[in-house]
This record gives sequence, C-alpha cells and structure tokens, in this order.
Amino acid sequence: MKLYNSLTNKKEEFRPIEEGKVSIYACGPTVYNDMHVGNVRPQVVFDVLRRYFIYLGYDVKYVSNFTDVDDKIINKANEENTTIDVISKRYIKSVEDDLTALHVYDYPIIHPTCTEHMDDIIEFIDGLIKKGFAYESNGDVYFRVRKLKDYGKLSNRNIEELEVGARIEKNEIKEDPLDFTLWKKRKEGEVYWDSPWSEGRPGWHIECSTMIKSIFGGTIDIHCGGEDLKFPHHENEIAQSEALMDKPLAHYWLHNGMINIENVKMSKSLGNFLYAKDFLEKESGEVLRFFILNAHYRKPLNFNAEAIEAAKTSLRRLKNSKKRLTELLENAEDKPVNDEISKKIGEIRESFKAHMSDDLNTPDAFSDMFALSKFANSALDENSSKGSIEEALKLFGEFTEVLGILQEDEESGIDSEVKELIQKRDEARKNKDYKLSDEIRDRLTEMGYIVKDTPNGTEVEKK
Repeated sequence: MKLYNSLTNKKEEFRPIEEGKVSIYACGPTVYNDMHVGNVRPQVVFDVLRRYFIYLGYDVKYVSNFTDVDDKIINKANEENTTIDVISKRYIKSVEDDLTALHVYDYPIIHPTCTEHMDDIIEFIDGLIKKGFAYESNGDVYFRVRKLKDYGKLSNRNIEELEVGARIEKNEIKEDPLDFTLWKKRKEGEVYWDSPWSEGRPGWHIECSTMIKSIFGGTIDIHCGGEDLKFPHHENEIAQSEALMDKPLAHYWLHNGMINIENVKMSKSLGNFLYAKDFLEKESGEVLRFFILNAHYRKPLNFNAEAIEAAKTSLRRLKNSKKRLTELLENAEDKPVNDEISKKIGEIRESFKAHMSDDLNTPDAFSDMFALSKFANSALDENSSKGSIEEALKLFGEFTEVLGILQEDEESGIDSEVKELIQKRDEARKNKDYKLSDEIRDRLTEMGYIVKDTPNGTEVEKK
C-alpha cells in the first residue's frame, strides 16, 4: 500500500512500525460549535483509511481528540454565562450525532480530551523546559523555535521566511517573536489549572503531542488532518515531540484538501458555510459520505447542489443493483457456480484493492463499484446460481466495509410520520381504497419522497 507522505512530498510504500499493526492519530474538532461540512471531510476520509487497514487485516489503533479548552470555548461559555464543561459536552454530543449519521462511528475510536490529560501536558512542558527547549516568562511558557534545527520541515518553511512579518504582540515577553506558546497564564475570569509556572491553561499545539505520547508511548505510524493544520499546528507538534523524545512523532503525514462552497472558500465572515447537522436533517449521511469520497482526498472539493444531486443519483443506482441481487437470491437455486462470473467478480475485487492501495483512490474505487453493478445487472438473473449471486453480494459487502456506504436500509432516516403514512397506504391498497392510496402518495411526494409500488408494498426514497 502506498500513501502520499506530506513530510517527504511523495508517495511511499507503507511499512508499519510493528508488523500487522497500525497506529493513527487524527486531529479532531475544537468543540465550541456544530461541525460544518468542511470539518466532516477529514473525519470521513480518515475513517476510510482506518476501514481499509482493517479490511487488509491490520490491527488498527485509531485516536481522534476533542479540544475541550480553548479561547473560542471560553468565549462561548462567557457569552452564555456557563462553564466550558457545559459547552464542550454539548458540542461533543453534536459531533457524535453527526459522525454516527455518517457511519464514522462503526468501529471503536479513542476520543481523548485536553482537560483529562492536563497532568500529562504539564509534565510534557516541564520536560521541554528541563531540556532547554522551552522557558517561562511572566507565567507563560514558550517553545524556542530556533533551537530545533529542522523547524519548518513539514510545511517547507525556513526561519528566514518565518521572520518576515513576525511581530511581538502587546504585553507579550518572548526571547524571539517566532517562539510559540505552550502554557498561558490565566486572565481574569478564565478557567485555569495549577502549574509550576502559573494558574493557566495549555496552548493549542501541546495537547496533541501530549496525547500521542500518553496513548501511544512514542512514534506513531500515521498522523493526519486537514491541510490547513499543516502550519503552524502540525509543524509545532513535530517540534515539541521531537525535542522531548529525540525521535520522530510520526512516520507518515496525511493531509486532506479543503471543501469550497460554490468555488469559494468557506468562511463564517462570508456566511457561506453549511452545518453538517442542517444537511443531515434533509439528506442521508451516505449522500454526504459519497460526495466527499467521490473526489481524491488530497484535492479541493466543491460543494454545490448539482454535485449533491449527482451523489444521490449514483447512490440510488448502486442501491437498486444491490437490492435486485438480494431479491434474486431469495429464489436462486443451488446450481454450480459460473466460473466466468467468479473470475470477473475476482477481477473487480483486485481492481478495487489496487485503487485503494494507491493512496486511497476512492473515486476509482467507486468506478469498481459501478463496474460490479453493471456486470451484475447484465450477467445475473433469475436463472443464475445461488453461489454466483452470493459472490456478487459479498463484494458489495466488502465495498460497504471499506467505503461505509450501501449499509442504510431503505427506511433509514425516515421519521415516524412517514412510516405511519406508508403503513396506511399499504392498508388502503389492500382494501382497494385507491382514492386514499393516491392521496397518501401525493402527500409523501409533497414531503420530498419518491414513492414506488413493489410486490413487498410501498417503498420510498428521499428525492
């Protein structure tokens, strides 16, 4: 398997630290608000990374943090006259709801928080001070950037470039304007923890370094996150960790591209961002998941209505194909398996694995799904053997295992009112009350559903 390593700027063959095991750390959200669709992309992309390693037989340890103390969280708590704990728990629940709908939580994830690792953070900072890489100044603690010889290696920046535009902020006392904060002395009214230097709280960058050290014990295989985190966050993580441990923080660094709205970068100031929960109230999580994975993870992705409709149409085609096979299987006979069909299904599987092993090429992996769908629709019918149909369905199941789609049943996401209307319509049709049946169909259509009459009764799909 090859992955594009942002540290070396090239595709590299993946070689784990420990044979058969993979350690992954993905930067999670700062929990002061609901996630927007841009926040969702790394969650989905690196969920697929995890799924694919599991599919290949690896034992995967996957960690994604919640930043639960930060300026934005403190400001939100002050605005609402409450505590950061109330704010962070509210939005952790919001994130969990969104990611459940997106099938990111189908496997166990370790979710550490900053506040539960506060003692570890203080110990980490103390270690940097003792090694001469950090210093206290008026209750704050800063990292000596120039002391690390290769600072900037991830973002390909050098000290001279960083010096341009560097400024010493008012009331800040640093040895060097490039030095970054490890510990902040508290301001009046702010939440704080006791430390050897002051009552205060950690800087943003130190928490991820500390969690990786505490949970994994040292170097990890893969560190991933959005490309907007490459500098300064990930660069500073590397600096802190390698200064303290004298070894690499991670062997592979993966970064996903950003999501734009109608070709414009999402920005709250422009008002062009979309909350994930608002999208998921109207559409299935699989639609958003398909949309995200239908572009290579390193490329920018443009969110618009046309792309979402295309995703819905594509999903519908794949679901219909899988459903057809499931229906064929019910009456299929135990005849000898067709070798040519088995061979073709095997070729599609190998193509899928080749694409996924080439730096998570999910767009071409979807092409393999459609290849299976087309082949199954043409080669399998009511006369096909049970074994051949099962082979095709098994491959669909493998696609689901890796990509996290085609696992929602037909009624997923349908609320109780719609289910009740479906039941009433089926009863009306049974009683030959076609007037009532048509009225309910029209009502369902107005509510945004495509209504289908099948041998098994009324079935609906969101438009």
